[in-house]
Parts: sequence; structure tokens; C-alpha cells
Amino acid sequence: MSRIDKNGLKISSTLFEFINNEVIPGTNLKSDDFWNKFEKAVHELAPLNRNLIQRREDIQKKIDTWHQQNKEKKFDKKEYIEFLKSISYIVEEKEDFNIETTGIDNEISSIAGPQLVVPVDNARYALNAANARWGSLYDALYGTDVIPGGKGKGYNEERGNKVITYVRKFLDEVAPLDNLSWNKITSIQIKNEDVVFLNEKEERYLVNKNQFIGLNGKKDKPSSILIKNNNLHIEILIDSNHFIGKFDKASISDVLIESALSTIIDNEDSVAAVDAEDKIKCYRNWLGLMKGDLTAHMIKNEKKFTRKLNPDRSYISKKGEKITLHGRALLLNRNVGHLMTNPAILLKNGAEIPEGIMDAFISTLCALHDFKNKKNSRTGSVYIVKPKMHGPEEVAFTNLLFGKVEQALGIKKYSIKVGIMDEERRTTVNLKECIRQVKNRIVFINTGFLDRTGDEMHTSFEAGPMIFKGDMKKSTWLETYENWNVDIGLRCGFSGKAQIGKGMWAMPDLMANMMDQKIGHPKSGANCAWVPSPTAATLHSMHYHKINVFEEQKKIKSRSKAKLEDILEIPTADRPNWALEDINRELENNAQGILGYVVRWVDQGVGCSKVPDINDVGLMEDRATLRISSQHIANWLYHGICSKEHVMRVMKKMATIVDKQNENDPAYNRSGRSGYIKMSDSFENSIAFSAACDLVFEGRFQPSGYTEPLLHKKRLEKKTSS
Repeated sequence: MSRIDKNGLKISSTLFEFINNEVIPGTNLKSDDFWNKFEKAVHELAPLNRNLIQRREDIQKKIDTWHQQNKEKKFDKKEYIEFLKSISYIVEEKEDFNIETTGIDNEISSIAGPQLVVPVDNARYALNAANARWGSLYDALYGTDVIPGGKGKGYNEERGNKVITYVRKFLDEVAPLDNLSWNKITSIQIKNEDVVFLNEKEERYLVNKNQFIGLNGKKDKPSSILIKNNNLHIEILIDSNHFIGKFDKASISDVLIESALSTIIDNEDSVAAVDAEDKIKCYRNWLGLMKGDLTAHMIKNEKKFTRKLNPDRSYISKKGEKITLHGRALLLNRNVGHLMTNPAILLKNGAEIPEGIMDAFISTLCALHDFKNKKNSRTGSVYIVKPKMHGPEEVAFTNLLFGKVEQALGIKKYSIKVGIMDEERRTTVNLKECIRQVKNRIVFINTGFLDRTGDEMHTSFEAGPMIFKGDMKKSTWLETYENWNVDIGLRCGFSGKAQIGKGMWAMPDLMANMMDQKIGHPKSGANCAWVPSPTAATLHSMHYHKINVFEEQKKIKSRSKAKLEDILEIPTADRPNWALEDINRELENNAQGILGYVVRWVDQGVGCSKVPDINDVGLMEDRATLRISSQHIANWLYHGICSKEHVMRVMKKMATIVDKQNENDPAYNRSGRSGYIKMSDSFENSIAFSAACDLVFEGRFQPSGYTEPLLHKKRLEKKTSS
């Protein structure tokens, strides 16, 4: 790799040119000035970053030692809590306060709805996610298992009628008419400032006439009407010439629903970015989103076309005034955490740059372009989600880092907003004090239960063998953790100001189950929750029409706060005496997930994809699920539930199954990727298989149980060997 020496920084020449030639032009910055300020900040912050990582290790050693010294004693939770306080793992909770963040966009503060997460390194996915602000209910229902039965070839009229009935029932619930079902209407007109629904000649109105806010077309023959409910919009399309509309009694051709209000453009768990080449790809796509000129060339049904960002949507209000609604999701950028470094830039001492520092500077630098066009944030804010922070001191460092970025780029203090992923145990137990450190920037907290489970396992590695993964979801600590997050957020003044989020639905093909289960998220007080696809966003949005989250939050505020001691209920098995069959099933499930994900990460550079599980159900996998599975086997190995030989037999067996699952996967033969390389053809020579094994057999020694250090090492090995 060729490098440019700039004030002691040795910068990848391609990254240097990208910043100078593509990012800085169009801003008010000069190249030399940027690099000078960047260098100064990096060399000031890097040692602080390194000390925080060392602090994690020191604390973990103390916790390991405590468990080792007390393993023959009955676990005393009070004694344990006092110990955690004595090593500052739990800090003192200070007086109550309310967050003071200003300049927050409505999608964050006052509208509740789905949130997409999408890898930044795939331009097509990023565009689809940004454009997922609006979705067709007809398409989402017709194409998924929410409507039972097969589709067949061409348009299935019977299935289509089921979809229409489903949607009409939904409209009856969220936008009811006065003594008439939406299924009975024969015409829609506008009279004066009201929308009139006719059943033959009988006129009916919305029960809440204020829900009607606008239209397109003429009043006597509108092409669409716009309805607002719980701050979300529904557009009813009317077209008697449409292949659906011409057979509909009211000529309704589709129902569009505001879907993904916000989207996290992910630089972290869902991407495999290990060097300058990878990072530039990520940064370039984010830059395109911020400039508004990102495109992706595609072929569909043998036709070539170019996908680009959707424009805003226009309507006429019932008073005849123009209404403009956002045509795309509000975009947040998830940077990496504090742990990893990247060879794209070397410091004066030859060390790699902390990747999180690089991300903060460059993602904000790219966002300066949006300060001018304001097509993303209308308030002049940059939204950065920060994952994998451990406790208040690490959150304070993020606040310091963002302040340095603002100073270097010459933007207003607190322009950079922060979202805290509550996915590490030390952050959970100190959540209030974490929020306090960024009370002027905070816009988001989210329970990342997958990573949180991984950290739970690693933190208490020495405490004993962990319960089965499936039992984790029913454990005391996990339920309490989910409630604790909401309780703390509400007590810190989040309602009507910032997002309280919930985690991902990981099964994109099982939408019927999602519709049954994920309504629990808005009921829990979460004003956003993660979904894996635009279709899932459209369907999940229906829940936010049915549930007024802000009213739910008012009720929740009066309940008793979740208890810290319940969060610290360690999920170890009491006298495990499991049948070999059950142990094998758990090991195989874990191993299959590890191998299915790692082979794509290492061999193909794919950080997130739909990976078939042991039952051939496609699961959206990223590094968080990998962390759980690898830590779980590593824990069982350490505590003698299984042997190394036993695990290796399972790994080889499941590698063969994964090979079979992947051998005809078209994903391996498109977008310029090489075909699938079977691990089982040569276990000894497969870098992917070696990586999967290392994650398990070296899992106990990985920092906080994270998978990144080993994955990055193996991916770089693969890239240099190709």
C-alpha cells in the first residue's frame, strides 16, 4: 500500500485522494487545514482511546478473579454488587436530569415508527433503505406469508382480494368511517374541506375529520387522498385504469404507508471493512447519500435501470396549499466502536489509527454536504450511532471526540448527535450516567440484545456454564434489561425528544410471525424498532398506527423502575445435567450459525446476509449473533460441558452442511464475487474454517468476546492470498 506522509500521519494514498478530490470539494474546508487539524486531534485522542480499552481488560481480570475466588461459595448477589461498585464497574447514580439536546428532526423526536439497518458498503441496499420511507401495503402483504397460501404465476386474483380485505380492515381500525366500513365504499370525493366516502349515494365521513389533510388530482376526482394518524401518513391511490383499481368498487389501486422513518447506514456489524479499500467504499456510499447523488445500476427482468434517491412527495392541502412530505428515511450513520484499529492510516508511532476516530471525522466530513441541501437533516444535524461502549467514561470519550470533530470542521457545537447502543453490560448498569455524559447530544438509546447477551456471557465467563441460548430470552436479566432501558430513557426526558429503540426481527421471510410478535415493541414504550427490509418496515409500520407510543410511554412512566439486582442475575446453569443429545443439538445450532456467517465474511467480504440456520430458515446474521454463538461454545468448553475433540467433530459436520446450503447460492456468483469455496474440501487449508474454529477455541481470550480482531485478521489473510 502506497502512503502519503502528512504531519506524521501515514495515510493510504487512495484514502488521501478520496478525501481531497471527492469529499472536501463543495465544503468550505481547505485540504491542508483539514489534515492539520485531523492529525492534531488524532494524536491527542488515540492514547485516551487505548487507555479505555486497557481499562476494559483490567476490569474483566478483576471480575474473573472474583468469580475464581468465590466459586466454592454460594453466590451472594449483594456481595457481588458491592464488589462491582468497589472496582467502579457500577458508578454512583447521581441526581435526576432531563436531556437538553436541540435541533432534532421530527423522525427522531415526535414520530414513532420502524427503523431499518442496512450495510453501507452495498449501494443498492443503501438506496433501497433510504427510499423505504414509503411502501405499498398491497405489495408487502401480497408478497409475504402474512396472507396465507401460494401466489402462483402472474396475478392471483383470489390472493389479491385477501390483501384488499386485510387492508380495508386495517383502515377501519386506524381511520374509521362514520357507520361504514372501508370495504363498502364505492367512491371517494372532496367536498369543501372534507373527504366524502360514498356507498352508492349514501355519504359518510371520517370519524375524525382532521385525519384528512390533503390530496392529489381534482376534488371531484382525486388521484389520491392523504390521511394522517399518530403523526404517520397513509396515501390512498385512486385509479380506475389500474389493473387493480379498475376492479375495485371505489377504484382504489393501492394504499401507500409511511414506513421506514429512519435508517441506520451501518459501518459496523453488518460490513466487512478491514483496510483502506474497504473503508473508501463505505465512505463513498455515505458521501453519495449526503450529496444526494448516489446511484446503483441494476438489471431486473432483463432490463437495465439506474436506482437513485427518491424526491420529496407533494400534495395539495384541503385548503389548497402545497404540502411537501419527506420522500426518504432520515439517515443515521453507525460508526464502529472504540476497540478496532485500521491500517488505512498509521500514527507517528507506527500504530494503526483507532477506527472509531477515523469514522467520526470522515462520516461527519461527508455530512457537511447535507448542511447545504438539507435533504437528510432539516435541522443541520449529523446523527452518529455509537456501538459497543462500556460505561460512562467511554461515552464521555465519544462526547470529547465529537467535540474535536466539530472544532476541526468548523461546525456548531452539538451539531453531531449521538445514539447509544445499550449493548454492553457496563453501559446497561450505568445507563443513566452514560446518558448524562452526552445530555446535549443524545437522540437515541437502543437495546442491542444480541451483543448484550454476548457481553453477558463473556463478563461472567468464570461464573459457570451458561444456560441454553434459547433460554436466554426467558431469563430474568434479559427481560429486566429491556424494561430498564425504557425506564431510564423516560426518566431522562426522552419522550417527545429522542428515540428509545428495540432490536431486530431477524427472520425476513417470516413476516406473519413478525406481525404477531413485534407489536410488543411499541407496546413496550419503544418509539422505534429495527426491521431487516423495506417490506418489513411497511408491515411493522401498521403497529405504530394501532399503538400510540407516546400514550404508552405516559403509562409506563408511572410503573416501578426495573431493578438493578435483577439485571445482574447471571444466566448460569444450576447443576447442569444435560443429555448428550441436547448438548449436541445446541453445539450444532451454534456451530452452523458461526460457520454460515464466517464463510461469507472471510471468503466474500459480506458482513450481513440471510444465512440459513440449522432448519434452513433464513436468518439475518451479523457479528452480534456470531459473538453469542462463539462465546457460548467457548464457555461450555471451559466448564467441561463438552471437549475440544467433540466440538471439532461438530464443526466439521456442520461445515459440510453449510457447504451444501451454499453450493447453489447465486449470491456467490454475482457482483463480481468468486464462486463458493467449500470448507469441507480441505479443512486444513480453509481460512474461513480456521477463523470459525479460532472464534470458538480462542473465544475466552478475545477482548470482551468480540469477534472483530480474529475476523479482520483472517479477512486480510484471505485478501492477500487471493
